[in-house]
This record gives sequence, structure tokens and C-alpha cells, in this order.
Amino acid sequence: MSSVNPNPGSGDALQRYLSASSTLESTRSQIEALEGSLEVETFNQQLTLLRRRLLTEPQAFRDMFIADGSNAMVWEFQQDELSAEFTRTLWALLLRDDDASKVLMRFVWNVPLKLKRKFVRAIDGHLSERYPMFKGLSENWPAENAIPPYMRDAEERSRDFGLVNQGYLGYMNLGYSAREVEMFVWLEALRDKQCEDKPCEIGVHVAGKFEPKGGCPVKIHIPEMLELLGTGRFREAMELIENCNPLPNVTGRVCPQELQCQGVCTHQKQPIEIGQIEWYLPQREKLVNADSIAARFANLPDPWAKADKPPVAVVGSGPAGLINAYLLASEGFPVTVFEAFHALGGVLRYGIPEFRLPNDLIDDVVGKIRLLGGKFVANFVVGKTATIEDLKKAGFWKVFIGTGAGLPRFMNVAGEHLLNVMSANEFLTRVNLMQGLHQDYETPLPETRGKRVIVIGGGNTAMDAARTARRLGGLVTIVYRRTQSEMPVRVEELHHALEEGIQLKELRAPSEFVGDDKTHFVTHAKLDVIALGEPDASGRRSPVSTGKVETMAVDLVIMALGNTPNPIIRESEPSLKTTKWGTIDVADGSQQTSLAGVYSGGDATRGGSTAIRAAGDGQAAAREIVGDINLTADEIQTMVRGAQHYTGLGAAPQTILEKIELADGIVEFIVHSPLVAKAAQAGQFVRVLPWDKGELIPLTLADWDAQKGTICLVVQAMGSSSIAINKMAVGDAFTGIAGPLGLPSALHRYEGPQTVVFTAGGLGLPPVYPIMRAHLRLGNHVTLIAGFRNSDLLFWVKDGERVAALKAEFGDQLDVIYTSNDGSFGAKGFVTTPLEVMLKDNMTVKGRKIAEVVTIGPPLMMRAVSDLTKPYGVKTVASLNSIMVDATGMCGACMVPVTIAGKMVRKHACVDGPELDSHIIDWDKFLPRFNQFKTQEQESRVSHGFA
Repeated sequence: MSSVNPNPGSGDALQRYLSASSTLESTRSQIEALEGSLEVETFNQQLTLLRRRLLTEPQAFRDMFIADGSNAMVWEFQQDELSAEFTRTLWALLLRDDDASKVLMRFVWNVPLKLKRKFVRAIDGHLSERYPMFKGLSENWPAENAIPPYMRDAEERSRDFGLVNQGYLGYMNLGYSAREVEMFVWLEALRDKQCEDKPCEIGVHVAGKFEPKGGCPVKIHIPEMLELLGTGRFREAMELIENCNPLPNVTGRVCPQELQCQGVCTHQKQPIEIGQIEWYLPQREKLVNADSIAARFANLPDPWAKADKPPVAVVGSGPAGLINAYLLASEGFPVTVFEAFHALGGVLRYGIPEFRLPNDLIDDVVGKIRLLGGKFVANFVVGKTATIEDLKKAGFWKVFIGTGAGLPRFMNVAGEHLLNVMSANEFLTRVNLMQGLHQDYETPLPETRGKRVIVIGGGNTAMDAARTARRLGGLVTIVYRRTQSEMPVRVEELHHALEEGIQLKELRAPSEFVGDDKTHFVTHAKLDVIALGEPDASGRRSPVSTGKVETMAVDLVIMALGNTPNPIIRESEPSLKTTKWGTIDVADGSQQTSLAGVYSGGDATRGGSTAIRAAGDGQAAAREIVGDINLTADEIQTMVRGAQHYTGLGAAPQTILEKIELADGIVEFIVHSPLVAKAAQAGQFVRVLPWDKGELIPLTLADWDAQKGTICLVVQAMGSSSIAINKMAVGDAFTGIAGPLGLPSALHRYEGPQTVVFTAGGLGLPPVYPIMRAHLRLGNHVTLIAGFRNSDLLFWVKDGERVAALKAEFGDQLDVIYTSNDGSFGAKGFVTTPLEVMLKDNMTVKGRKIAEVVTIGPPLMMRAVSDLTKPYGVKTVASLNSIMVDATGMCGACMVPVTIAGKMVRKHACVDGPELDSHIIDWDKFLPRFNQFKTQEQESRVSHGFA
């Protein structure tokens, strides 16, 4: 048999293998012979030492190679211009984001300015094809040129609520990597001069002024931050900022940098983008390390469990309150933040639209405070739910008040009562806080799409309202009484508004609003034509009417004229010293108020100011609060236990404990709400948010039990919200119940044969009940006239029920008269029928004299009672639950037009009421307010299947 070789080349391979093996043996013999020589032994000893040094001193070798590399860099930079090849190589190395790239960044940062200019010329000339933002960058760099932040197209952004100024990270939308964006920020930092006098940080001293011009209110170490960036240490720069300011991605967006740090930058024509960098850094950290916040705050001791420092209460979760709470919590203080709304953030959330400040950034700050052990109690109105003194009695050592200034101003011109004339606060609250722009939220908004909208004012709030209305489809015009150059708005915001198609009508001021007599909606604005006169106290020329008037067709008027401080806290604390402007008075150079251990800051002390100044006040107050603690360990632990218990009471779910079907469509709820029950007084109401996406609605407190910690609410199914509430079951919890709100009833003891008459129409009986009970306990005689449409709607009238129980308890001190429209129960007719008999008897000295009348029920009934009693001169009080968006005096929605001394002025049902003198109410102007959102409410019923 013949054999076949499967690998024809195998013989040749074998020969080469044998030859190599012979050579290897020969070489091995030579190596063994040489290893014993002195030269080879010395070489091996040096190699061993070198290895040991490399392990123990790696930095020395790194520095040696870096020095060699730096020498090569120096040689390149000594050339007339950087070559294209070198520039591209250098940029590629910078993009690697490793130790070598940081060395290169540090090198460029440290070279003289003329060499920096050479580098910028090189990237302009050789890299602008890849990076169009580099084109022309070298022209007048660094003083007059920079890479701008990324701005969305005006036409596109004007149709949605997405972020407008997307900063440097916005360039990632164009396909650039996160590292490339870092390099854009680094290039901005390269423009810094490292000024020794630090004007951006500490400002510029002005003779005769307490506060410097410009500078950083929260004392961010800006030059140090820029140096860290310039040398590639991005995370360290972010941590430096957050040591001073825990909300840089908030303040960096809304702070008026052109008046603060950038306003005094030595690069006057093109200041360094400090604000953009400030909010870029925390956003970058979230991008590159999503878990970094949790990791940084992990394993920190719980200050409530440690209990080695006394607890602090922070009132308000706006910028002043948040920074104050963060800094105190980071120092180990147990902190509770009390917020009037159901969502945290204060003016940052309800006042600033998401196209300027996304809500998730506010949530980030709140999350950090929680990680530090801070606690939050929402739906807690300090001054109503509890006083400052109550908080101190509960165990809180010190209190910081950061409640802002949210009561809107109006012009008090004719026609302001018309429907669709509203404050910017109300408009923005409905859109921002209550998310009325989304179909799945219940809060109604005025119709805006295709409608003619005018915004009165020239500040940032006016711009926020105008740009919001534009995004809702409105045809928007800003009306301002001076010229564009005098507008106090941030230049950037005005520029954006005009880009987005918003019109500006200068030198005009409304003198009257005109409406449709049938619908009561505004239809026209009469505008005075203005000229500018002499400068006023602000330095701006005063507006003077020329006598000329223009008429402008309008569908919606938004008043953005600034705010005054909310009066709730100052009225609850008589010894709290305030200024003539109503702001809380603090000591010079301090945030200390006239109350021991109580501090304040932000708009509560300044009036209308800026978020960054509010944050600065919160920071300053924190520095004062952390002073000497003159308490024993036992005292501190007792205070912590008390404050923790009180915090738990405030944050407890407001759960339905009992549900009673009273009548057709009328339900009584007994709800767990211990702090509201403890503070409740007759005549007050609560603000209810039934579920996360519901609307805020006012409900009168029908009863309460302070010992059991419960309140009683009675709800009649009318609109979609009340229908849905009545479908809730025992065990369900409301998202929020805030209160008690409003002023309690003014009670007087009436001697002799007098009676206090209550007219309660339909669902007016529950709010009447606690007020008449209070009068009875005071010793007054009470006459109740309760009216129902028919016997199917009766409640609380049977034996053992509330009214009958009062009758059993007080006997002849209480007279009860029932009426029904159809005569199916009690006397046939309305409550006005027996009231009129009593009034006539009163005039003919029959029966008891009517001391006063209190009327609560349907608005038309209250007006009828008021009209009936007025000719008799009988004091009459109407309790008004008008359409209240927030019920804390911060929106202006509950405006009630009243006439005093022949002049129409406004009162607010939630601040001045709900009880008002019915004889001064202009009912013709007030009643239409109950129908302002009638169309939207009907649409909501249809969409929910309740129509």
C-alpha cells in the first residue's frame, strides 16, 4: 500500500524545529555562563530596585514621563502657530478623559494668556469643521468671545414646556459626547483671569451702601471653582459649590447673574458664564454618576436618632427654606420643613415655569435634605395649623421663617372684577403647581388657545406669565408703562420672550377694563398713553399720563405687578415686629427677628426679591442658628422626642375613618387630621386636595374633635371633583388637607332679648353648625332658619342628629325653623320668608331683636338675605367659599369686590374672610366669579362620565 503524506510541508518544518532547538540549547548555555558575571548581576540588582521603586513611588515615574511630555508640549507651543496635526492630536488626548488628559488640561490652564490664545486660534482654525461653535471663537478671545450655552429654536420651544436654555449639556442633543461638552466648559473656564479681588464672589464695595454691588449672595468661591475646572477637576468643583449652595442647578438657572457675579466680571463685554457652569456641574454629575448623591450621603448618622443637637423648624420650602434646612441638616441638626402646599419648592415650583426650571431639580434638593435626615410636613400653614409659639412648645429649639411674599398686587382700576382678569400668581399656580395644562389634572385653566392675552408688568413674573400663555396657544402682548430699557426683567428672559413671538406695547398702562354685560368676561382694555417724566426713587423716569387713551381687544388679562408679604404669620404673632411694608423686621447684619430664637429671610423680609438673595438669607440664618447650644444633653433629647412626635402628627395620612351617606348626593366624612382638629375654630375651612392630580377645593369645617384628632367634612356631589370625592371609601386618604384657614367667626355676647339669626341654605347647614354652637356656648340666643330644596335632601335634623342634639342641649336658647322649596318639609318657601317676618316683627318691637344675621349657602341665597336685611340696618355676615386656588392668600383668586367709603376695593375671602360684611359686597360683580370656569367644569364632568 502506498502512504500519502497529509502535510506536504511537514518535513521542512521538522528540519527547522531541530535547528531552532539546537540554537536554543546553545543560547541557554551562554546565558547560564553570563549570569554569573559581575556586569549581569549588577544589572539584575538595579532592575529589582527599579521594580520596587515603581511599586512604592509610582508618582515619581509618572512625573518623569509627564515632564518629558510637558517639555514636548512647551516646544510645540513655542512655535509661531500650533500645527493642524498637533492640534488634532492634542484634542484627541484631551478627549480621552484619563490622567494624561488632566495633565494636558493643567498644562494649558497654567500657560500665559498669549499661549492660551494660540491654542484657541488653533482649535478655531483646525477643529471648527467638527465643532462649528469654535468658528470665530479666537476673535477677541477671551474678553469678548465665548462658546454660548445651547438654546432651543424659538419657534419650536414656544409650543411646549421643555427647557429653553439647555446649557452646555444641550449640545449632547446635537450628537456631542459628555466629554466633549466637558471640554466646552473647560474652554469657558480658560477665559478666567483669577482676579485677586474676586469681584464675582464678594462684589464691589459702593460707598454708603451696606450691600456690595454684584457678587454672590450665597458666597460660592467662584475663582476657586474656575481653577478646579481649568485643571480638570470637575467633581471637586461641584462639591465646592454644594458646600456653599445645595441647589446650584436651581439658582444657576434663575439667579440674575447679570446683576450679581457676571455683572461685575472683569470681562465686561462677555462675562464668564458662571451661572451656566453652576448648574452644569450637578447635572454633569448626575449624568456620569447617577448614584453619586446617594453614595455621598450614605451611612450618615440619623440626626433624630443621634439627638445630640436640638431640632429646628423651617417654615416654607422655597429657596431660603431649602438652603437653610440643607445646611442645618448637614451640621447634624434634626430639621423639619413645614410647607403650606402639597408639593415642595415654594415659589420655585408654583411661580417658575418648567421651561425655565424643571421640577425634578427641586426634587433633587429635597432628596438631598431627606438623605441628611431632614423631614418634611406638607399642607401645614404656619400661623393657622400652628403658630410659631406652638412649634417651640412642641420641642423645636429655633425657627426659620421663609414664607416669601405671595399676596399679589392689583391696580384697583375699574373692571378688575371681570372674569378672566387674574393675577399672575393665580395663573402660574394653576399651570405650574396644579399642572392644569395637562388633560389628566383637574385644575381648570382659562381658555388661551387663539385668545388675545395681555400681561401687565415688566418683571420676571410678567415674562413667566407671558411665555406660559404663549405656550398655551395665546396671542400674547406685554403692556408696560415705561420703555423696554427700563424693564426690571432679566435681559435674557425678555430676549427669549420676544424671540418666541410675544409682542411688547411700551408706554401704556390700563385705566379700565370693559366686559360683556351678559357673560361678565373681559372684552377690552382701555390703555392710557404714557410719557416719561422725572426719575423716581428707583432712578427710573416716572410714567406720566398724556391724556390719550387707546382701546385694545382682550380675552384674558394677567396682572403681574409684584407681591406683598402674606399676612398670616404676622397676624398670628402680635409680638413679631414688622416693617411699614409688612415684611418681617430683622436686625441689621442679622436674620434674627424680634422673637427670641426665630429667624427669617428671603421675600418674607425683603419683599419681592430674587431666589438667590433668598438663598443667601437662608444660608446666613443657618450660620447664626448653629451658634452656641446652651442646653444639656437631657434637654436636647427631650426636645428631639417632642419635635419628632409633632412632625409625625403633621405628616400622618389624613385618612377617612367614617363615611356617612346623609342624603341624595351628600356625604359626611370623618377624617383623621389631628393638628387641624386641634387648631380649628368656628367659621374656618380647609383646603382639600383629594388625590395627586385633583384640584384644590375649599371645604368648611363642619365639626372637629381635638381629643380624637378628627375633623368632619360634608361634600355635595356637584362637579367632577366632588362627585369623585364622594366615591372615596373608609381607609382612603386625601393627598392633602391644609388648615384650618380663614379667620374664625367674630363672636360677640349679646345681652337681653336678642337673637343671632342663621340662614342656612342646603349645604350651608354644615358650616353654620359650628358657628351657631359657638354662639350658644357663649350664651347667645340663636335662631336657625335651615332651607332645603325638598325632603330628600334633609340631613342632621332627626332625633339624635346634630341639630336636634343642640336643641336638646340648649333648649329654648335655640329656635329652629325649617323650610323647603316644595313644602315637603317645614314651611314652604325660601329661608328669606321667615326671615322677613322676623325683620318686620323686629321693627314693630315684637319678639326678640335681631342682633345679627349670618348667612351661608348658595351665593344667590346669600345675596337675597343681604338685600333683605340691608333696609332694616341689621348687621349681616356672609361666609364666602369662592373659587380659591390655594386658600393662603398667595394667588388672588378669591377676590371679593367691596365698596368702602364709596370706593371699590378688593378683599380676599381666604385672608380677610371667609366671613365678610354682606352689605359692602358688590354682589353684581362678585356672583359671576362662581361661574368663571363653568365651561371647563362641564367638560370635566363629561370626560369623567359624570355628565
